[in-house]
Amino acid sequence: MQALVYGGPGRKTLEDRPRPAIVHPGDAVVRVTRTTICGTDLHILKGDVPDCAPGTILGHEGVGVVEETGAAVACLQPGDHVLISCITSCGRCEYCRKAMYSHCLDGGWLLGHRIDGTQAGHVRIPHAETSLHRIPPGADEEALVMLSDILPTGFECGVLNGRIAPGASVAIVGAGPIGLATLLTARFYSPAAITVIDFDESRLAVAREFGATAAIVGGGDVAGRAMALTAGRGYDTVIEAVGVPAAFELCQELVAPGGTIANIGVHGEKCDLHLERLWSHNITITTRLVDTETIPQLLRAVQGGQLDARRLVTHRFPLARIEQAYEAFGHAADTHALKVIVEVSEP
Repeated sequence: MQALVYGGPGRKTLEDRPRPAIVHPGDAVVRVTRTTICGTDLHILKGDVPDCAPGTILGHEGVGVVEETGAAVACLQPGDHVLISCITSCGRCEYCRKAMYSHCLDGGWLLGHRIDGTQAGHVRIPHAETSLHRIPPGADEEALVMLSDILPTGFECGVLNGRIAPGASVAIVGAGPIGLATLLTARFYSPAAITVIDFDESRLAVAREFGATAAIVGGGDVAGRAMALTAGRGYDTVIEAVGVPAAFELCQELVAPGGTIANIGVHGEKCDLHLERLWSHNITITTRLVDTETIPQLLRAVQGGQLDARRLVTHRFPLARIEQAYEAFGHAADTHALKVIVEVSEP
């Protein structure tokens, strides 16, 4: 099968690899039909995730068809059409019992990180019964790929951790795919205002299409311009969706007394926390790696027409051109890429 293989910082190659096999009784082997590229994959390639070993197949999102199951798998069978969760969960350990699947003692973020991932013709899924979600025949695969990671991440790490409530004011710092996924799911809770901040005007235009009430171009006195929209009060929820120190510092300037800063961004370097100013402001700062506990809820929202996940998809490539897909995704300022769909056609 073809697979995109991480070769160390800055290096990736499309290679022929043997198809994976069942290793443990709870495994399933899935034939991947569609996958995508995540900002976290770019972080791996930059060297920000040093525990991802060279030789690992990248990717942790996708949909496909079950081809083989281990002896302990009872609720899945070959031929089942499934959504692959980016988080692997055993369902039994102390963290899984708290729905903190990202901290599963025998799972967590494994795919494309500590074991081979989904940017390939086939993938082995450990703990298949609790890490795969059966999807109905005829489902929109492109939309459902967005439920592997990006939409649960925006919803769980941004919206739920940010405690967005009806009538609240919300600022989202970063209008990349994760910021836009947060915007789409924030609307479930009817906030009064959602301000999105980014340097890329084309992405801000998309944010307006997705329901942002204000879009602010970064640079200059961006904090002052954003605060003016709240008459200087600040925002009840501020969501960091970039992963750079400047974005986190901006969030600290925007949060209102009693508000919440919800961090989503993957940070590769330290950030300053200005407690000299915030110690008395009664704020909450949250961090989280997506647990994907909300995939069933989001799947119902997509099926019911309440969430148009396909709106995040802008580009499509076959697996044979996945390196060009990375170029498009990695140079989004020029290509206007949000999420790319990689179509896998191997038998």
